[in-house]
Amino acid sequence: MKKTAILLALLLSLLLVLGGCTSSKKVTSEKDGGTIVIALNKGSIVTLDPADYRDRETETVLRNIFDGLVTRTYDGKVVPEIAESWEIISPTEWEFKIRKGVTFQNGDPLTADDVVFTFNRIIKEGGLEGKTSPRKGLMGPVEDVQKIDDYTVRFILKEPFPVLLQALVHQQIIPKKYYEEVGYEEFLKHPIGAGPFKYVSGKLDEQIVLERYDGYYGGSPDISPVGPPSLKRVVFRMIPEPSTAIAALEKGEVNIVQYIPPDMIERLKKNPNIQVKENDGTRVYILEINNKMPPFDNKKVRQALNYAIDMDSIVKEIYKGYGVRLAGPMLPYAFAANTDLKPYEYNPDKAKELLKEAGVKDLKVVIDTQPFREEEALAIANMLEKVGIKASVRTWEWGVLQSEIQKGTRQLYLTDWGNAYLDPFDFLNPKLKTGERGNYSFYSNPEVDRLLDEAAKEVDNAKRKELYYKAQEIIYDDAPWVFGYSLKTVEAATKNVENWQPSMDGRENMHRVKLSNE
Repeated sequence: MKKTAILLALLLSLLLVLGGCTSSKKVTSEKDGGTIVIALNKGSIVTLDPADYRDRETETVLRNIFDGLVTRTYDGKVVPEIAESWEIISPTEWEFKIRKGVTFQNGDPLTADDVVFTFNRIIKEGGLEGKTSPRKGLMGPVEDVQKIDDYTVRFILKEPFPVLLQALVHQQIIPKKYYEEVGYEEFLKHPIGAGPFKYVSGKLDEQIVLERYDGYYGGSPDISPVGPPSLKRVVFRMIPEPSTAIAALEKGEVNIVQYIPPDMIERLKKNPNIQVKENDGTRVYILEINNKMPPFDNKKVRQALNYAIDMDSIVKEIYKGYGVRLAGPMLPYAFAANTDLKPYEYNPDKAKELLKEAGVKDLKVVIDTQPFREEEALAIANMLEKVGIKASVRTWEWGVLQSEIQKGTRQLYLTDWGNAYLDPFDFLNPKLKTGERGNYSFYSNPEVDRLLDEAAKEVDNAKRKELYYKAQEIIYDDAPWVFGYSLKTVEAATKNVENWQPSMDGRENMHRVKLSNE
């Protein structure tokens, strides 16, 4: 009897312990916030150095580790982040007040010295370990950043730069003291920022594992919730093949998938365990024309191509309507997009007429593209056949195609370009100014160059808009491309992901996201 009582007591104690463990585990789980896994549509990100890349997927990882002076809401509004305020001292001087109490993930305070150090690496020739940062061009005419006091910095510009705030969204602050102590190579292995998550481990071509920084100052007061993140861990996993990423999502192996192909959207919408959300995109898709290669050096031939290709049909049939046709070169919701322009209509007879006027017959063309746009290229080739142009399609990996495009050896090529600033400055300038880095069409018009240069430094928005309107009218008539479309940003997540919204610029902001306990 005594032995039985002892056994019962031990059993009761064990049940209490197990019950306590279960209860403790639940509490820990709620406090822990859980782990979220994001599938990035990339085989590898570029780096963990905020000054050494030009790549959207790399940026989405880095902006969860590092914060900037300002940031952007999911719908494109620029708001304060590390900077609590700013003032335009003169057209070429901007002063920023740094938020007090911000610390890096090693506990060091963030001050003006860190801001100056960060931007010297970006804007100075040779400032990045002897080479020049690929992000220098994003900063336009910024030539110096000066420390006024421990929590004030002043940006000095060679000329007015009205899109400075948009530019600053894409530049993140690093710790001067830590960087100088450990050196460049060690910083790449163990980066430290002032963002909501600290780096734990990973490989650029596999996955990056982050963990909540409990000392986080809270982030932008304009993006709720303010404070440390709910999530305990964030994993960015490289899954470049969309079908593989979606299969992982359906199995619950990943929580968020970027860039859902249009033909898979409806299937995912029918899955009760998955949520699908969309936002306007900031990438422009076009068919570029080599303007220096005959007969495409003739404006009438380029206009004929615009009339010959039914872009509305491509958006509707190939991209299932998850896009918007562009009237000219600009996104319709970007600043100073010329709303007076109407898309070139699909008019094969008009195309034939223009080709005849240009004295062009028996034209043969090759459309070069990346594999993911082959279906579109084949549809375009078929449309060109209907106006008497014999067209074929070749596919290439982007590195190979880009090299040939830049050499001027190709006729027609499907390309795209991001307009994250939602301003003509970071789109029309690189794509259509004579000799600029993204001007793959070799378009050159002195009047357009003049208008773009003037608009880039005009601080009066009404005047800027007028200048950009004029430039777009000329570009529309010159037809350096076949004007295309912008696709919606469509992403999918498991049902337990809360407070998540795809952003226009492609960023996955995990600070505001949490996982439900369901």
